[in-house]
Amino acid sequence: MDNIVLEYRDPLFGLMILVALIFLISFFTYSYGIYKERVARKDYRKLSRRFELGKLKEEDYVHLYKTYNLPFDSILLLASTFLHKGNYNKAINVYLTLLEHVKDRVKKEEVLELLGETYFKGGFLQRSKDIFLRILKFSPRNKNALVKLLIIYEKLNEFEKAKEVTTCIEELNEDMQKDKVYLDALIIINDPVYSYEKRSELLYKIFIENPSIQRLFAEFLLQFNKAFFWENVDKFDMKNFMDLMWYLNFDDIDFDKVYKNEFLVELYNAKGYLDNLNHSEDFVFDILIALNKHEHKTNATLDFEFICSSCKNVHPVYDSRCPHCHSILTFNVKHNLSKGFDEANQSLQ
Repeated sequence: MDNIVLEYRDPLFGLMILVALIFLISFFTYSYGIYKERVARKDYRKLSRRFELGKLKEEDYVHLYKTYNLPFDSILLLASTFLHKGNYNKAINVYLTLLEHVKDRVKKEEVLELLGETYFKGGFLQRSKDIFLRILKFSPRNKNALVKLLIIYEKLNEFEKAKEVTTCIEELNEDMQKDKVYLDALIIINDPVYSYEKRSELLYKIFIENPSIQRLFAEFLLQFNKAFFWENVDKFDMKNFMDLMWYLNFDDIDFDKVYKNEFLVELYNAKGYLDNLNHSEDFVFDILIALNKHEHKTNATLDFEFICSSCKNVHPVYDSRCPHCHSILTFNVKHNLSKGFDEANQSLQ
């Protein structure tokens, strides 16, 4: 009996037992890890199949993130696909749900930015503004949030607040002079107190020093103070807003001023309002002038498109701020020959 007890207390035997226990624990831990990974992969594949079918649920993202440690960036990537499909509500729900579980400050700020931009793209400007203001409370030097807030204030016609934001962006060593001039012009244009004459005078002072606002200024004058426009028509380069001049009503045109402007003479010969030219150096104008003189006139006209000088994207409608890169006053107008719109036939349909 004593011999048995001695054998049991042998250190070598105890070491063997310890090694065996470590092996068993390691084996079960490894096996459980493999099992958990297989389940996670299975759930992920199931999620992917559901996504391909367009049946993805927002809570699936957070479920995999919390339970199976799905990478944070993967969730954001999957959520971003909703944006590409224009499903803003689903993307918003994903970001809102994530915010309830993300603790890391950097990740939380990233989700907030994505949420704010999604609200912005979806047209929820007030909500987007609230999100970016929230970001700036704990990260006041967040340039992206400041720029987005500037654009939102502009779209909400809160131009004074937008100008305040430009000052904050300037502190980040960004040149905001052009933005300030642009916003000053918008403040004057939308001032409900000043008369159209007073606004015209104030805008003229800005325009003389900053020709970049000339289309903005010309558009205002052609709508509210045509007399001021024609009195100062020689100060403008009409090529920069030829579409406005092309669509101007016949009765709103001062032809005494037009005859003194070579470009306008060619433009209105091409349109058919004048008939005192046989040719134009502009190829498209030249074709229209020839067609107007033809015995059987063809229903042809001008079509316009606008190219952003900053990002080179082409847009069918003019905008003071490029919707793609958000640069201001960067659209250049390009004219093309197109088939005219037959109003008479259209009215009979």
